[in-house]
Amino acid sequence: MKLLFVSPRYSGGIGGHAAMLADKLREHGIKVELLDVAKIPIKNLKNPSFVITSTISGFFKGGFDIVHAFNVPSAFAMKAVRAKKRVLSVHGVFSDQVNAIHSDVLGSISGITEKRALKWADRLTTDSLATKRLYKEKLGLDFVHLPSPIDTSKFKNLPSVEKKENQVVYIGRDSFEKGIDLLRRIEPKIRGNVVYCTDLAWEEAMIILKQSQVLVVPSRIESLPTVVKEAFYLRVPVVATDAGGTPELVKDGQTGVLVPSGNEEKLLESVNALLADKSRADRMAESAYDFVTKNMTWDVMLPKYVEFYTRLLESD
Repeated sequence: MKLLFVSPRYSGGIGGHAAMLADKLREHGIKVELLDVAKIPIKNLKNPSFVITSTISGFFKGGFDIVHAFNVPSAFAMKAVRAKKRVLSVHGVFSDQVNAIHSDVLGSISGITEKRALKWADRLTTDSLATKRLYKEKLGLDFVHLPSPIDTSKFKNLPSVEKKENQVVYIGRDSFEKGIDLLRRIEPKIRGNVVYCTDLAWEEAMIILKQSQVLVVPSRIESLPTVVKEAFYLRVPVVATDAGGTPELVKDGQTGVLVPSGNEEKLLESVNALLADKSRADRMAESAYDFVTKNMTWDVMLPKYVEFYTRLLESD
């Protein structure tokens, strides 16, 4: 089996997932090539320039069993590549994300592009049941549910650390859809020290996470947040909003604390309550660790990805 992966980048979020999946498939004996092209390093021009350069590169690519595109901007190259089957993965509703991050105008344009691009694939996949449901309601399209796992082997290189008393951590982009502004507004009333990791290397961010008493995920829009899975594995208690697929991970009172998205009062109350009740926090952290190790590792998920590709090639 020979695969080509297409992604605007191969780090963070869905791009990081694509890179890890490629590595794991290679270890399994499957050939995977990455289409990696130059982009204009200007915020609003990165995706348009990627679409153009990747599509041109795609015209010269062929001989693949499957081309797998990650996120809607990759769909144009996916269509151009000569392959037996085409897969497009989307983590979260793309046009909704563009609308939240940029503007209504760009969101509308993205919505038109999204409708066309999704129809080019033989199979559509997403990492959360929430995104699967939203696309069914919005466009009547069926998605295969394939959660994105974490690579537990990477955590073995993290050093031992001491917990920092009442340290609260945020890990994610400094952007509206991630709700970082909500956390900043309640920060003066949090009975602890809040550390923001918005532009750190993965290992640095994980060391700070490991040192922390609570991870806060105040998102307005999410699919299946990787940082929650990472906190679960490091046994760090989580307070998160009910955005997107987060409730598929954070079961309120069991694997973490879930609050309504946008509710600053509940967010503040929950963070302070968890900081004050260490035994409750520890119980939830252990339950969360058990959940992630049984459901969200490559040992569990890689066979499902291999089966997905195999069945796709066998289908008409």
